[in-house]
Amino acid sequence: MTTGTSEIRRHTVRGRGIRRLGTSSGPAWRWAAIGTSGLALLPLALLGAAFWIGRLVRPGGDDWCFLPVVRDGGASRMIGKFFLHDNGRVANALLVIGYGAFGVPGQQWFALVSGVLMLGILWALTGSALKRAGLTAPRGSALLVAAMTAVLFFFATPNPYKAFYWPANSVSHTVAPVLACAAVIPLLRARTRRGRDFALVVAYLAGIFIGTLSEETAIVAFVVLATVLLMSRWALPGTGRTRTRIWCVVAFAGVAAGTAILYLSPGARARRERFGADSTSMFGPEALAASLRAFGHVLETVFTTWQYLGAVAVGVLLGLLVRGGGRGTGVPDGSLRRRPLLLVLAGFLAFLVSGWLCVVIAHPAFGASAGTASRIWGDFLLLYLVLLVGAGGLLGRWLRGRRWGIRTATAGVAAVMCAAACVGLAVPLFRLERQMEVRAQRWDRQDRALREGAARGAKVLPYTPVSVSRMLEPFGNHGRRAWPAKCVAQYYHLEKITHSTRLP
Repeated sequence: MTTGTSEIRRHTVRGRGIRRLGTSSGPAWRWAAIGTSGLALLPLALLGAAFWIGRLVRPGGDDWCFLPVVRDGGASRMIGKFFLHDNGRVANALLVIGYGAFGVPGQQWFALVSGVLMLGILWALTGSALKRAGLTAPRGSALLVAAMTAVLFFFATPNPYKAFYWPANSVSHTVAPVLACAAVIPLLRARTRRGRDFALVVAYLAGIFIGTLSEETAIVAFVVLATVLLMSRWALPGTGRTRTRIWCVVAFAGVAAGTAILYLSPGARARRERFGADSTSMFGPEALAASLRAFGHVLETVFTTWQYLGAVAVGVLLGLLVRGGGRGTGVPDGSLRRRPLLLVLAGFLAFLVSGWLCVVIAHPAFGASAGTASRIWGDFLLLYLVLLVGAGGLLGRWLRGRRWGIRTATAGVAAVMCAAACVGLAVPLFRLERQMEVRAQRWDRQDRALREGAARGAKVLPYTPVSVSRMLEPFGNHGRRAWPAKCVAQYYHLEKITHSTRLP
């Protein structure tokens, strides 16, 4: 009798020990927290290096035209320029004012400020999604997912300079989709009636802001919101389904209102006339076919960029490590287990549709180069990365039911893939740093000469193009393209600049 009792107690203690490993208080959980935190240092180090490289940024492209307007006319003139003449993007003008008011230092600090902001949003979004799903992850897991997503989003594109360092592009196609994601955080964290009302207000105001910030991000938002509304029947429980549908409708209305403000603005009308971007030119059979071919080139580039496997890998790690979820959490964890393939396919279909539509509306302005203008890809690439992380998470959750050896080997391979992706992104980033350093030295040298010449009373001075990463400069294409020569002359208080092949 005593032996039997001892055997029962031994099995009970052993069972409690096994269960303890799956909680947040066991030694395995602590080692997982140490491992994820250590692995997160790799993408964080890469981001830190990228922030430091930002000191080498100098104005170029559209910034030549923005800086003198903000300097000489202030915020009202900048808003008027966008809304009445350029493109109608009022929210874009506000962000340009935010960095343009500081001149060249604003350009140099932009990467740090925007990068930290976007990393913080992705970190908060990941943590809120896990909490809403009733899942517990080791400390550092949410930061690892956010940091990996950020470095892939910023630097895995064919032209990281335009995606991350060029403020005029980044606010429209890199910052914009992350700000759209930020609007989801109040919904995920809402627990009370007041919290849910606040989430609705944020959704509507954020929708208006996104609609007047970036047409491409607005299109992605429309497609994603419509997809969530359609899939909510299968993916969400009763109460959560109703609340999410209401939120999606309100957000949809906000984006629609913002898009209407932009589309009906004098600036947007002038831009359509400038590029011939009417409904016939954009949605005619020939234009749609050309846009489809261009998007095919985009997909070929994206699908062959091996660093994006880092998003799958970090998702697998998260899926292997999280605990909890299921019924009673008010989230679709049970539905995800029943129909994971359906949800993943719906998400990737939304990515394909929204990405193609982004190319369609960009085609009038970019023409044949719409398929290679990677600076506009960010609007839909963030959705792609989120889907890769989600697919990896579902795979990791499925692998949790396998043997310990398989789980350990998978976690090891995933960690190595994350590290390899960071290294693969670091090499071209440091190569870009050398190019930016050369440009900064030449730009500063010419800047001093132009300022000194203007101070002496000169009205016409020579200018030598100083470009990096295929940035537009005055007198490009061997001196045949003048834009933005007038803006450069205005920046230095000159009447005109002339093409020169030698730096002063």
